[in-house]
Amino acid sequence: MKLESERIYLRPLCDLDAPIMLENTLDKEIRYMTGTKPKFTLEQIKTHINNIDNDPSRYDFAICLKDTDETIGELSIFDINEEDRKAGFRISMKSIALTGKGYGTEAIKIVLRFVFEQLKLNRLQLEVFSHNLRGIRAYEKVGFVKEGVLRQSLYYNDTYSDEIIMAILKSDYKNMLL
Repeated sequence: MKLESERIYLRPLCDLDAPIMLENTLDKEIRYMTGTKPKFTLEQIKTHINNIDNDPSRYDFAICLKDTDETIGELSIFDINEEDRKAGFRISMKSIALTGKGYGTEAIKIVLRFVFEQLKLNRLQLEVFSHNLRGIRAYEKVGFVKEGVLRQSLYYNDTYSDEIIMAILKSDYKNMLL
């Protein structure tokens, strides 16, 4: 399965993506933005990719540039609950240098089309930390709405950050298309 837009495409994660995912987890600023505390090995990431390949409750994609096929990030639609027609979402770029160029926004728009039109879900939810202002703006830009705050939920770099719960409903998505 390959999902695409003007500049990027999403393809399922594979073993070859493990070194890139490891690189993501080593970038200090990406770790801070995502609240990632544990350190991972290449073997742990390969095991994770193998596990998610066999998990019917999720879709994990590499974000790739159309021009060069370079992998610039990854994202997940997870905890898919078909009965309640909802899922969780997360996205991470390979480095902070790749943010602010619209790639993440483009990837999210592809995901929204997939989630609401193909998977027929009604709700997509994410959590973002209050210090990740770029991420919050990107999510709001594509229609996510702040629904709640878990106050001082993360202690990182000697400071507390709130965890903001955001979601987009199928009706929000449809209204964005008008």
